[in-house]
Amino acid sequence: MRLAIIPARGGSKRIPRKNIKPFNGQPIIAWSIAAVQRSGCFDRIIVSTDDAEIAQVAQAYGAEAPFVRPPELSDDHTGTIPVIAHAIDWQNAHGQVVNQACCIYATAPFVQAQDLQRGLSILQTSGAQYAFSVTSYPFPIQRAIRITPEQRVAMFQPEHFGTRSQDLEEAWHDAGQFYWGKASAWLAGRRLFSQDAAPVPLPRHQVQDIDTPEDWQRAEWLFKAMQYEQGQA
Repeated sequence: MRLAIIPARGGSKRIPRKNIKPFNGQPIIAWSIAAVQRSGCFDRIIVSTDDAEIAQVAQAYGAEAPFVRPPELSDDHTGTIPVIAHAIDWQNAHGQVVNQACCIYATAPFVQAQDLQRGLSILQTSGAQYAFSVTSYPFPIQRAIRITPEQRVAMFQPEHFGTRSQDLEEAWHDAGQFYWGKASAWLAGRRLFSQDAAPVPLPRHQVQDIDTPEDWQRAEWLFKAMQYEQGQA
C-alpha cells in the first residue's frame, strides 16, 4: 500500500499552534490534506501528532489520526525520518504492509497534487530510494557573502569574485514540501540528502518556507496572488 504521513506535533514555538493556525481561511494543515486527497496516490492519509486538537482538526478535513505520537518522537530534536518510520511500523502492525510512503509537511500550503503524482512517478522509474521536492536558489551561492564580527563583508568563496553568474553551477535546496520514499528506506533510516534520492524540481514561486510570522504573512500574500491569477485564467 501507499501511505501519506503528515507530521504535525503540537509544540511549535516560533509560531504557536502553527500546524492548525488559520491560513487563507482554513487551518494550514487542511491545504496539505486536500492536495494529498486530490492526488489519488494514497490508500491512507495519516497525521502523526501528539496533540489532541491537531488530531481533531485533521480528522475534520478527511485525514486519520489513529495513534498518539510517543513523547520521545515529539520534541524539538526529533528528525523527520524516525517519525515517518514510526508511522510505517504502526501501519505494518495494524493492516496492510506499506510499500511506499510519502511525508507531506503540514505547513506546505503550496503543495500541488500533480507534483505529488510526479514525485511518485520519479520514485518508481528512477531506481532511487527517495524522491523529494527541490527548488533552485535565486542567486549563485558561490558568490554568497557573510558579515564579519568587525561589521565588514567577506565572500564565502572569494575565488569566484570574478566568475560570471552564468558560468557557475546552479544550486538547489530542499523545497520543504514532500518526500516520497520506499518503506524499506524510511525504516532503515537511509539519508535523504544523498545518492539514494532523486530530485522533484519545483518553480521558486511555488515554494515558501514558513518559520516566522513574517514568513507566514508573505506566504499568505503569495498564496492569494496565485489564487487570483488562477481565477483569472
